Amino acid sequence: MAAKSKDGGIVETVKTIVYALLIAGVFRTLFFQPFWIPSGSMKDTLLIGDFLFVNKMAYGYSQYSCPFASMCSFIDGRIMAKEPERGDIVVFRHPVTGQDFIKRLIGLPGDQIQMKNGRLWINGEEVKTEDAGTFVETFEPQGPMGGVPICSNGMVGMGADCVKTRLRETLPGGRSHYILDTRTTSLDNTGVYTVPDGYFFFMGDNRDNSNDSRVPQTAHGVGFVPFENLVGRADRVMFSSAGRSIFYFWTWRKDRFFKALE
Repeated sequence: MAAKSKDGGIVETVKTIVYALLIAGVFRTLFFQPFWIPSGSMKDTLLIGDFLFVNKMAYGYSQYSCPFASMCSFIDGRIMAKEPERGDIVVFRHPVTGQDFIKRLIGLPGDQIQMKNGRLWINGEEVKTEDAGTFVETFEPQGPMGGVPICSNGMVGMGADCVKTRLRETLPGGRSHYILDTRTTSLDNTGVYTVPDGYFFFMGDNRDNSNDSRVPQTAHGVGFVPFENLVGRADRVMFSSAGRSIFYFWTWRKDRFFKALE
């Protein structure tokens, strides 16, 4: 009897684990997907070590709504589709590498996008920007990958202030957010990108440190992103850690817990 009771307990434990995994899988597929910020391309809106949940209901569902696209390969295009809005912060599947990326939606289908002297132009009009002071962070290794930030004030020593020019950009339609201007790069002046029907144009808020739609897919850039590649919308930072590990509690950024995103 003792052996049967023990075997029954093991079976119940296994069933509980299986049910929990199934529930977690359904929750992740249909509702919210966890996402850690691995790079500084969206500073200072998103920092390395921010943790958020991606709202997968925002734009409907495609094959990329599943943890593995092959699991949902039966979905053609999107179901329950809802168009994203300019200014949304979106997680999407990179059209070339298949990795999940997070950027801000800048260009809608039919838009003409261009960069001139580091400023964004949409449909022939310069997007309004206003001075918003500076963004200052410590020059030191950041996050699990240990990369160091790029600074406007040149090469500074470890532990020194790394300063970036900050602007407030207001997109057509009235939504505004901060962007960072660090240095002059080849992406500060571009040709005109005309967004095809069914595609979107994304950029990072940290404009001089972002591999985004300005970079063609032939160079492993993002290029134009198909609607079906959108995974969901990021609305709020749930947790944030500035350290190399989540367990370094002394590096937690408590001021960013449950922080709403612009």
